[in-house]
Amino acid sequence: MSKLYWKILGKGSKNIVLLHGWGLTSQVWNTIIPKILDKFRIYLVDLPGYGKNRDIVPTNIKSIADIIWENAPKNSIWLGWSLGGLVASRIALDHPQEVIGLITVASSPYFVADNYGWPGISKKVLFNFEYKLVNNFQRTAEQFLILQTLGTKTSRNDFIFLKNLILKQQVPKIEILNLGLTLLRTEDLRDELKNLSIPFLRVYGYLDNLVPRKVSLLLDKLYPNSLSIIMRNSAHAPFISHPDEFCRYIYDYI
Repeated sequence: MSKLYWKILGKGSKNIVLLHGWGLTSQVWNTIIPKILDKFRIYLVDLPGYGKNRDIVPTNIKSIADIIWENAPKNSIWLGWSLGGLVASRIALDHPQEVIGLITVASSPYFVADNYGWPGISKKVLFNFEYKLVNNFQRTAEQFLILQTLGTKTSRNDFIFLKNLILKQQVPKIEILNLGLTLLRTEDLRDELKNLSIPFLRVYGYLDNLVPRKVSLLLDKLYPNSLSIIMRNSAHAPFISHPDEFCRYIYDYI
């Protein structure tokens, strides 16, 4: 199995692994890293297929999780944003004895809206992004970023921050980008996570256009032993728009 590139920062007593979302890299966490250096030993990794790990090509969520886990620090807190939340959840489900906590941010165990009242992204929107990727990754990614940052007072600055990250990286392979969108469209961990016994925190943005806040209420019932927080002035990237508030919630929970 291919070995991932990791970056390790901080001097804290607890390990925390940060997993980014679709189309980006671990640099997305730059807004909070200076604020948590003293609290955690931070493990940063680009998901397989992205950034410094661009040449590692997984085939499904299980292989993504296995590749990351191979060299991951054991007995860590796993924090995943959006698609990274799905991956972190898969790892927590597969290794509950060696994961001490799971935090998902603007994520869902099932991302798409269905006919039974589950709130989420329209499948048509995800198919449309997949179709557009073939011709223009940058433009498609920008449209996705607009959805992520829309509604907050800092939306323009948040969009520019994320766009600059995309411009700095080598474009991921089309099969990696399509795989990510397929996972957002098809992966469903709702039932499996009912049996998760480790501490579980779910953080949402009240203004999120991709993971509606209604998801939080439904999961409160499905996972009564977990804790949910809705950040009132945030959208899909609360750690970018409101890093201080976000870090306070993480500290308080831990």
